[in-house]
Amino acid sequence: MLAASIGFCVALAARTTEAQSDPAHDRPKEGDLLVRVGDAAPTPLTPDSIPLGAGQVLAWPMDPVSNVLRDGSRLNKVLLVRLDPAVLDPQTGGRAADGVVGYSAICPHTGCEVVNWWPDRQILECPCHNSQYDPKEGARVIAGPSPRSLAALPLRIADGKLTVARPFIGRLGIQQV
Repeated sequence: MLAASIGFCVALAARTTEAQSDPAHDRPKEGDLLVRVGDAAPTPLTPDSIPLGAGQVLAWPMDPVSNVLRDGSRLNKVLLVRLDPAVLDPQTGGRAADGVVGYSAICPHTGCEVVNWWPDRQILECPCHNSQYDPKEGARVIAGPSPRSLAALPLRIADGKLTVARPFIGRLGIQQV
């Protein structure tokens, strides 16, 4: 019995180490490109790929050298919204690229994806428990049970493409009980 338990622990540790060393599990890194979730042939997004005020586009970061999609963890999924730069608060504007802001697509309340967009108010909403976020103000919580804002992903434009400027700012994942 002891040998079986030790064997299980060794196998689990090996799988955990393998997942940790898999570049698809790595968090977005400076210089990563962003590609639309579900694209058969990942093509780097540009600011023009994100229609102004039309709602979020879900994206994965992609290593620009190896072309490895960082899709091994759902915490790497990014939502992109393009807004008029004039409506962004100064801190959010400093992290935006031509009005495109990037945030974690995972709601901190229970881990659902933030997929609803209210164009008249320009807010994001999680469909599970209706937490609402203002992307113009750092995705701060404006309604619902979410314990905190969505983590922000600073962006820049390099060679015309949306690129990760710095790692996520803020905590990823759900609230801890």
